[in-house]
Amino acid sequence: MGLIHASDLTAWRQWQESRHRLRQLRHAVHPGPGPQPQRFVLTTYDPEPRLLVALDSSSPTSHAALVEPLARLDLPVAVLSPGPAPDLGRPPLTQQDVGTDLPDALRGVVAVVSLGHYLPRGELAHHWARDLGAQSVVVQHGALTPYAPPLPPGARLLAWSDADADFWRSGRTDVEHEVVGSQLLWHAGLVTGAGAPSSTSDRRLTYLGQMHAAELSRARLVRAAAAHCRAHDAVYRPHPSERDRLSRLAHGGFRRLGITVDGSTPLARLAGPVVSVFSTGVIEAAAQGRDAWVDFPRPPAWLAEFWERYGMHRSGSAPTPPPPRPDVEPSRRVAEVLREVAG
Repeated sequence: MGLIHASDLTAWRQWQESRHRLRQLRHAVHPGPGPQPQRFVLTTYDPEPRLLVALDSSSPTSHAALVEPLARLDLPVAVLSPGPAPDLGRPPLTQQDVGTDLPDALRGVVAVVSLGHYLPRGELAHHWARDLGAQSVVVQHGALTPYAPPLPPGARLLAWSDADADFWRSGRTDVEHEVVGSQLLWHAGLVTGAGAPSSTSDRRLTYLGQMHAAELSRARLVRAAAAHCRAHDAVYRPHPSERDRLSRLAHGGFRRLGITVDGSTPLARLAGPVVSVFSTGVIEAAAQGRDAWVDFPRPPAWLAEFWERYGMHRSGSAPTPPPPRPDVEPSRRVAEVLREVAG
C-alpha cells in the first residue's frame, strides 16, 4: 500500500478541495471576504545563503522537524515564512516581503528544505530549487496515510523509518531517502517512566478528537467518538482545528449525551491513558510510557495498515508499545544531512 496520489500534486489538491464541499456551498450562498493574498517573508542570516528553509506552519510538528535542526547548523541560511521567522538564536541580517521571482539574495542556494511542496512557501521554495538546480530536501513531520501529499520531484526524504519512506515514495525511483527518526517522538520519550506532567489529577481515559481529518467522513468520526466515550467514560479532547460550526454542534451533542468535552490541557501535558482513531498523539503517549490505543468500528484497509506500520494496538488489547528510539537525536541527524548537502 502507498499514496493514492504518488506524484500528482494537482490531483491531490483536487481531492483536498472535494473534502470541503459544504464549506464551498456555504460560501457560494453567503459570500464572505475573498482569500487573503499569500505572504512570503524572506529572512536572511548571512550575506550569501546556501540553505533555504521553507516554513509554512508554526505548529509543534513543524518546529520539531525544521526549526530545531537549524539551531545545530552554522551554515549560511535563509528562511521563507508567512510572517517573521522564528527565533534561531542569532540575529537576522535582512527581512523583507518578496514575490514569486527568485530573489538575487538566493542565487547561491544549493539546497532547499521543507515539509513538502504542497503548501505555498514549500511550493515556491521547491520551484526556486528547480530553477537553481538545488537539492530539494523534505523532512517528515507526521504519520502518513494514503492521502498524504506527494513528494517533490527528485527530493531527498528524511524519514521516520524505512517503512514510512517506502510508503511515501510509493514506488517512485526519483526520490532517495535516509532514516533520521522523529524529533517529536524523541521529545516525548524524554519523559518515559515519569509520566507526562499535568495540571490536573484527572487520569480518566482521554479520546483524542480528529473531526478535522479529511481521510474519513465526519459522520463516522463523530459516531465512533461518541460510542467509545460513552462505553469507557472517556473525556473527549477536541483537536485544536475543531472550531468550525459543525464541530461545535458535535461537541454540544456530546455534552447532551453526558460526555465531558475538555480541550484545556495541552496534549503534551496529559497524564492519563489516551485513545484515538489515528492520531500521532497515540504514539507520543506510548513514547512517554503511558497507555495508548486506537479504535474505529469497521476500519478501512488503509487504516488497519496504518495501525500496523506504527505499531498501534487496538482498544481491548495490550497498550501500544513505545516506538523504537534512534541512537542519534533526530534534529542532530537532520542537521548533519543538511550540512552534507549544503556545506
